[in-house]
Amino acid sequence: MADNTTPRSTDADRVLDKDTVMDAVTLHVGDLELMSSYYTGALALEPVEERAHGRQVHRVLGRGTTPMVRLVSTPDLPGVDPHEAGLFHTAFLFEDRRGLAATVHRAAQDSRSRFVGSSDHLVSEAFYFTDPEGNGIELYTDRERSEWLYGPDGELRMATRYLDPNAFLRDHLDQAAVDSAPRLPGKVGHVHLQVGDIPRARDFYVDGLGFEVTVGTYPGALFAAAGGYHHHVAMNTWNSAGAGPRASRLGLGDVALTVPAREDLDALAARLKHRGLDFADDGRSVSLKDPWGTQVTVSLPGTSTEDLLKA
Repeated sequence: MADNTTPRSTDADRVLDKDTVMDAVTLHVGDLELMSSYYTGALALEPVEERAHGRQVHRVLGRGTTPMVRLVSTPDLPGVDPHEAGLFHTAFLFEDRRGLAATVHRAAQDSRSRFVGSSDHLVSEAFYFTDPEGNGIELYTDRERSEWLYGPDGELRMATRYLDPNAFLRDHLDQAAVDSAPRLPGKVGHVHLQVGDIPRARDFYVDGLGFEVTVGTYPGALFAAAGGYHHHVAMNTWNSAGAGPRASRLGLGDVALTVPAREDLDALAARLKHRGLDFADDGRSVSLKDPWGTQVTVSLPGTSTEDLLKA
């Protein structure tokens, strides 16, 4: 007798692969040379790639061969609105406190930086800045996972505790690290977004894309990740509660993540179809927009900058 039952979905079908990682964030910028010089000077990033698309110039900066930010010259757009949905900050992750301290030192010494604060989040130590066009930046390093704490409900414990920036630099900064900062590894660890409301954000980023909630009780925010990380994406309404679709502005252009294999894109496409979400699939990447118009691109390893930015 034929089996006409519908196959049951597995956990792997419902969530992103544990080896999912974040890729470089794309920013639309008004002054490409200013922003390039800021990220190379303050964050010790170096040019990785550059392409021209008509009047637009796409410039990729990073550490070594790892892209960390993609700058797209769009000088005709209006400036960042801090109360709209979009970017709260791009979080650049460094391997250890020494590498973090070297970059924090450089960012603090750059007169174009605005230092926002520093925090011990229990899972990480972080320093916050704003770039010359109003985009938020987090520079951080993780604590060992063995040090992370969980509540009785299994939820990861995160907090915002004071971290003395001067004491941190005294303890972890040395001249050799400052001099070698561009060669010290770094990457995008997570992206923190401003959204209009948390339930809709959860519906899209968790139920649609397939991230898993790691912290769901933080006031006005939601943290989610793949593979048990503390968070690859965060969404908050602290400045943007009730915000509608984004206007065309400077600032965030694309949130990019990489999955290991084509079957991961197939599982994502199935989830999105099931939820009635529109998306594009070019064989190497799936792209779509969240409820506020923020573009998200999920790609295979080795996808080129031209492919990622062609939209």
